[in-house]
Amino acid sequence: MISNSRGIAVSLLPVFLIMAGLINSCSDSDSQLMTSIPFDQSDSEGTTQASASRAVADYPTCARSSSDPDGDGWGWENNQSCLVITVFSPDPILTPSTTTFPTCASASSDPDGDGWGWENNQSCLVAPSSTFGSGTPTAATACPSGATCGSSSVSGLGSRKQQILNAGGTTLDIAVAMLESDNMTTDYAYGDYKTDDSANFGILKQNWGMLRTACSYFQGQAHHQWNNGAVINNNLNADIACAQQSQAYYGLNRWFAGHRNGATGLANPNTADIKAYRDAIFWIKGQIDSNPANLSNNIRFWVQVPAI
Repeated sequence: MISNSRGIAVSLLPVFLIMAGLINSCSDSDSQLMTSIPFDQSDSEGTTQASASRAVADYPTCARSSSDPDGDGWGWENNQSCLVITVFSPDPILTPSTTTFPTCASASSDPDGDGWGWENNQSCLVAPSSTFGSGTPTAATACPSGATCGSSSVSGLGSRKQQILNAGGTTLDIAVAMLESDNMTTDYAYGDYKTDDSANFGILKQNWGMLRTACSYFQGQAHHQWNNGAVINNNLNADIACAQQSQAYYGLNRWFAGHRNGATGLANPNTADIKAYRDAIFWIKGQIDSNPANLSNNIRFWVQVPAI
């Protein structure tokens, strides 16, 4: 019993009974998911999100999308919360698989300029225009003009390549990761020393601006929630899925531009710097594709590209 401002006794018992009934009605899996979601986005400076996103990385990936009946990105399996990573792609060739696509023999196979062509009744990857000559290019192309290229052995890299392929990655994904770091992991400085939309996450160093625009897991989030991108630092499946969703969303050529130089690159995708970066990636991919052994050995191919 309590007294209100006029001294009238009021009983809280009906309120307690109503609350108890509501709690009992939420005993299904959704109530468990609601209490387990670790994000707290009340801190506009991102402090809370940093610890929260690292906590999210501790959750396993759901084995089935049906574990998330309300579509909020969280499921319930094996008596614990799990992350539902859904890959949607308007272009089926970007659906994660271990397929390695051939290089197109002609740039004219890509009339819409999205980086993909169609030859010999199959999809092919359109290399930068500088690699096309009078005949069909070989997989292992020459080092891009003016660049310095090479290879080296990195302990454990073969196993890492297989992990990427098993997570749905392609040799293009491996090539990007191989250019970005020696061991294709996320042990670089948090955010790659960047914040907000420029912050980088995952083995490909995807920027937050493109992640929150193109990846279904982050769509709708704001620039100041950039710490949430740290989830993919420890979830390779999510990392690869986001990269491929982004490639499908932007088209491959614009994806390279935004990946290299963020919003500036997306607005002006044909600079010499972006072309050099794209050429370097395709050279690395060509070396990987030239020999099946390069999918599992410790050889890293590299091109010297200035960091920005």
